[in-house]
Amino acid sequence: MKQTLQVRLSQHLALTPQLQQSIRLLQLSTLELHQEVEQMLASNPLLETEEEFTVSTPELASNAPAETSAAETSSDTGAEAETAEAPELSGEDFGGTEREDWENGTEKDDFDGIRELPSSSGSGSGSGEDDGERESQEFAELTLAEHLAEQLAGHHLSPEDRAALQVLIESLNEDGYLEDPLEEIAAALIEDEEAREDLLDRLRIALRLLQSLEPAGIAARDLSECLVLQLRACPKCPAQVIAILICKSHLELLARRDMRRLMAETGADETMLREAQGLITQLEPKPGRRFTQGAAAAIVPDVIVRKSGREFRVMLNPEVAPKLRINDLYANALRATRGGISNSPLGGQLQEARWFIKNIQQRFETILRVSQAIVERQRGFFTHGALAMKPLVLREIADELGLHESTISRVTTAKYMATSWGTFELKYFFGSGLSTEAGGEASSTAVRALIKQFVAAEDIKKPLSDSALAAMLEEQGIQCARRTVAKYREAMKIAPANLRKAL
Repeated sequence: MKQTLQVRLSQHLALTPQLQQSIRLLQLSTLELHQEVEQMLASNPLLETEEEFTVSTPELASNAPAETSAAETSSDTGAEAETAEAPELSGEDFGGTEREDWENGTEKDDFDGIRELPSSSGSGSGSGEDDGERESQEFAELTLAEHLAEQLAGHHLSPEDRAALQVLIESLNEDGYLEDPLEEIAAALIEDEEAREDLLDRLRIALRLLQSLEPAGIAARDLSECLVLQLRACPKCPAQVIAILICKSHLELLARRDMRRLMAETGADETMLREAQGLITQLEPKPGRRFTQGAAAAIVPDVIVRKSGREFRVMLNPEVAPKLRINDLYANALRATRGGISNSPLGGQLQEARWFIKNIQQRFETILRVSQAIVERQRGFFTHGALAMKPLVLREIADELGLHESTISRVTTAKYMATSWGTFELKYFFGSGLSTEAGGEASSTAVRALIKQFVAAEDIKKPLSDSALAAMLEEQGIQCARRTVAKYREAMKIAPANLRKAL
């Protein structure tokens, strides 16, 4: 085999570590970004937040100039300023001057994004005030286990009974159901058959006590038992008896709205069945839901849109943008070391901190640019609501901003915009188009809103079928097949016509 040397020309894309970090930060949600910032602050001593920057002694104060005069000190003394805070939320501060300090990490590169720029429609930059309405959800102060333990504190129980109750409480799922049979729980704890029977009896007694606690329906083995437990806690009345009977044996008939079968099985008339249905619909199928920490997490919007006259202002939420800077003391110490920064073992961490600050800034700049482009394209939505939504795809925004389509996809995933109509994920404003009789297109989001409006106004005794909804859309000049209507209805979690029919 003869060995030869050949010269070949080829092109390939090499992602630098800085670019890789920029891409990764761009696709993170707000919660994930804050976790990333916390990890970076813990691992890199040269990075700090504004809140942590305090001057405790006159000596340190003389060596570390205040934030407001750092730039002046740099220009007057010729020394490079060490502060590299994240810019403020106003467009003038964020996208304005470019410093050439090696500490601030804001040198101009070919990266996508601007924080807040004046839009073509004249929408100004935000001042950072947080005066808008926001979805507020209360976090559960206690877990379900702690709530049950508090109620059991006043009971005089033997250590064995209290241990049996603790075992059952730990076996509850997040919805408050006891999924494992008592026999399996006992078998997992004790191998001896005789002792297992004693434990099983103790577990049965403990289960009855647990089911008597608040919230009603806790520790049920299935939905039927959960609803029956809640009904038994209600004031007694004829409708309650019928409701208990339905929940015990005829939940499937109730789900199918089979009134004739229900009347035959329960012996109740139509009026009594409706009263029983009213009682059942007021029950909580998941009694442990309000204690679930994950369900209580509130969505914090990344962008806030406010109307100012005839224009819309797009601003970043000041609560989601971390304010970072280079630690003055460490930076000054690095400069004073013999051999300079490049020969210091902390030189790499300084460069890492600079990149991180810059990439954080560029992340929010890109989010703001994309948000402004969305607002310009969907002005009808911000004025009139979802019915005025226009068809929009990622490529349109990418071409307008000069970004790649994958960048727009990363920006619009898990990023939220607060509007006067509510808080929405940025992806909500994108949707395909359906043909209209006039030759134009209607956004799929607007069609969903129209279907929801039709269903809300329907006669509950004669709900609209998918075919009827498609015909109504046809009357509005929108060509939408029945299967497409069914897909949109299911996406909005609207039950089919037979399940929406009232008894």
